[in-house]
Amino acid sequence: MIDVCLLGTGGMMPLPHRWLTSLMIRYNGKSILIDCGEATQIAMRKIGWSPKPIDVICFTHYHADHISGLPGMLLTMGNAERTEPLLLIGPRGLEKVVNSLRVIAPELPFPIVFHELEEAEEIISPEGMPDFQIRAFKVNHNVTCYGYSMILSRTGKFSVEQALQRGIDRQYWNRLQKGETIAVPDGSVYTPDMVLGAARKGIHLTYTTDTRPTESIVKNAEGADLFICEGMYGEPDKKAKAREYKHMTFYEAAEMARKAQVKQMWLTHYSPSLVNPNEFMAETKKIFPDTVAARDGRMVTLNFQEG
Repeated sequence: MIDVCLLGTGGMMPLPHRWLTSLMIRYNGKSILIDCGEATQIAMRKIGWSPKPIDVICFTHYHADHISGLPGMLLTMGNAERTEPLLLIGPRGLEKVVNSLRVIAPELPFPIVFHELEEAEEIISPEGMPDFQIRAFKVNHNVTCYGYSMILSRTGKFSVEQALQRGIDRQYWNRLQKGETIAVPDGSVYTPDMVLGAARKGIHLTYTTDTRPTESIVKNAEGADLFICEGMYGEPDKKAKAREYKHMTFYEAAEMARKAQVKQMWLTHYSPSLVNPNEFMAETKKIFPDTVAARDGRMVTLNFQEG
């Protein structure tokens, strides 16, 4: 299972009732943060989550509302006596941008590992997170910007019958079920495929902000359990402005969700001028009914399907 919390839903500037967009994911004792705008730490504390176990921070792009909270976040991690490496992922220029911000956070008790995205699509498998992939894909903003899919795969069912037929000792069953290949003293080698059925459906979360609609988003969000997408403007007369500044309307996001056949979409990254997103949900739901105008702190646990 994956715990998901949309820490903030605002774009451009934090408001008293709406923090800047940031997403936190927890899986198997590990945590991933996507974007870290101003007030991300406050939003995190408000829901009772801690920055200490954050293992990865992904950045969509380097506009201030998506990264300006990073120096303070790094200092908080350091003050919590963190010593484990922190993986940062983002578009080209990541190390230069982060080191510039670290002028006010120069000394940290942990190393930072940089992964700069170069290709239109990349897959990252973080260390210590088996069966978990981060898939980055380029979108269409006025600076280089990426969306991210989080994929938790699921192995096939363990077959007791096959294990017994092959004479595999019970002491090895748990390790095989976890995907380990085992060489035993008599020279035999046991592999997971000997006792596992076909892979089952995993969990798929896709997140994207600050972009025009693109085929890359539809492709990477296809069949997602949860699609979190920018909804900068709900007002119908803001479509031209969305095109000009390379943002998105509710209705464009809903159309992508419909094409990708996702299970549910949460809208986020609202314009400061958008006071009440729910005012525009009736028309949005005509395009994609399972749409939610998300608020700060919205949480869900995504579980494997039965079977």
